[in-house]
Amino acid sequence: MSGKKLTCFKCGQINRVPYDKLGAGPKCGTCGTGLMSGKVAEVDLATFEKAVRNDDVPLVVDFWAPWCGPCRQMAPQYQAAAQDFKGAVRLVKLNTEAHRNAGSKYRIRGIPTMAAFTNGKERARQSGALPKTAIVKWIKASV
Repeated sequence: MSGKKLTCFKCGQINRVPYDKLGAGPKCGTCGTGLMSGKVAEVDLATFEKAVRNDDVPLVVDFWAPWCGPCRQMAPQYQAAAQDFKGAVRLVKLNTEAHRNAGSKYRIRGIPTMAAFTNGKERARQSGALPKTAIVKWIKASV
């Protein structure tokens, strides 16, 4: 069966979505959650790593923490940027406070830090809060 593999950020199920349906709001076959909604999903470390290993669509993660002022400042900009990539790239957030080993495992030296993953590998990284236009430009150059 052709198509792209996508991990559901809610239930963890791997779904296969036909290429021509990626931009049409595909949903998880198990729980019904949108897979390419154009919205940022908050994920845990296990779900994030499963998506990195299995997904055929580029994935951008924002490593952040609730106490971080620049992280909170960038959050709405990151969410706005997600709309520009609906059907093409998925954007997620991973709370390094709640998932403390994520910071050391992914060598996060400062937050917010964005990292772009394709085909199971990190392709690019950007630290520091950015406005939407810079986030969009960075993602386009990174995936």
